[in-house]
Amino acid sequence: MRRTNIYLAERQTEELDSLARSRGLSRAELVRQIIDQALDGDGEAGAAAVHGIDRSFGALRGAEVDLPDRSAGAREAHLASMWQLPT
Repeated sequence: MRRTNIYLAERQTEELDSLARSRGLSRAELVRQIIDQALDGDGEAGAAAVHGIDRSFGALRGAEVDLPDRSAGAREAHLASMWQLPT
């Protein structure tokens, strides 16, 4: 492994640190994973997935479908019922 120094914008540093903490990784390990994904072409797959999500936004507008309840606590109640936990 070789040491490399780079300069990051304050926003980049803050977001990397937040993401690294949430995944239980060091900033350096997260940067290595992100670089590996880009070099392996996974970055393009991620961009394609985001593009697909963006293009599908609003696709069900006006459709007659049963949408899930989005009120406060509905997700928790649904998950509790799936796991048969008391709510």
